[in-house]
Amino acid sequence: MTVRTVLFDVDGTLVDSNYLHVDAWQRAFADLGVAVDAWRIHRAIGQDSARLLSSVAGERDDAWAERAKSLHGEHFRALSPRLRAFDGAADLLGAIAARGIRVVLATSAPEDELALLREALDADDAIHAATSADDVEQAKPDPGILEVALRRADASASEALMIGDSVWDLTAAARAQIRSVGVLCGGVGAAELVDAGAQSVYEGPAALLAELDDLL
Repeated sequence: MTVRTVLFDVDGTLVDSNYLHVDAWQRAFADLGVAVDAWRIHRAIGQDSARLLSSVAGERDDAWAERAKSLHGEHFRALSPRLRAFDGAADLLGAIAARGIRVVLATSAPEDELALLREALDADDAIHAATSADDVEQAKPDPGILEVALRRADASASEALMIGDSVWDLTAAARAQIRSVGVLCGGVGAAELVDAGAQSVYEGPAALLAELDDLL
């Protein structure tokens, strides 16, 4: 079936932000007296924040979790001047939009972080719609955020393509019955992305742009 919409994860897919999130989370945990290895945080990036917290810091009460998320946000905003779009990211979105295909940012980032990411991406003219943390109670790998994105694109799952850098993106796509493609620029290996459901894997946005005719 013809692709009518492409759903994009943002962190680690279009914007080089994953390792800034790792740094921000590690600082947040340290502020709370908890030492967490960076690699464990990286493997949890991209999933619902409650799941991230329990997977890397164990079970904590709600007050502790809210404080950790607040501290992460503070540290991430402080690191935000280092945000940059991956090479080819804005051109990729523009090329897709120019074909009449709707581009939707399918992220559960908080609104303030999404604003920073969109500023770094600098491609608002090509973006049909975006989702945020306000749209669902649970983020990826729950498929809810992708279902919201489909509604905003006025498209069915069979008319969509999901592009993401994490196993959580691709697991959510599989649960929503959306075809998916993985990218390596977020730091996850190709084998894991394929195992999670990616039909193919590319290095990043520039590689996707070069192969756009085959992709769509």
